[in-house]
Amino acid sequence: MKRVIIHTDGGCKGNPGPGGFGVVMVCGKHRKELSAGYRLTTNNRMELRAAIAALETLKEPCDVELHSDSKYLIDAIAKHWITGWKKRGWKTAAKQPVKNQDLWLRLLAVIADHKIDWRWVKGHAGHTENERCDELANLAIASVGLIEDVGFEASRS
Repeated sequence: MKRVIIHTDGGCKGNPGPGGFGVVMVCGKHRKELSAGYRLTTNNRMELRAAIAALETLKEPCDVELHSDSKYLIDAIAKHWITGWKKRGWKTAAKQPVKNQDLWLRLLAVIADHKIDWRWVKGHAGHTENERCDELANLAIASVGLIEDVGFEASRS
């Protein structure tokens, strides 16, 4: 299996508000950056979209080390929250609907083929690749032609 190191970040200007994500992927000597901006979304959705976008880019099963400053993303996997949500029919422990279910389902589908080591990093703490992801996310937010976050906008109806 190829070893890929992925760094992700997502954010919004307002929450909800215009949002974006940034990704830095490294495999050997190869480096790839990804980003996209959305016109109305949330911080958590952008954190999820960053991981999904990176993993969907992989063309074969890989050994992945995924770094994120999102406790929401990392804890949902590492602390098995997502397992509980699925067992309860996508309800939280408090019996409330799980937010961002559309993206959690998409993430579950894309992680199935990979061996992933999920690692939390402190955001805005001088970590070079995390800072680059933050920069990419902010550039995406400021860009023209922001994408509609259909899942988020549908949930508001």
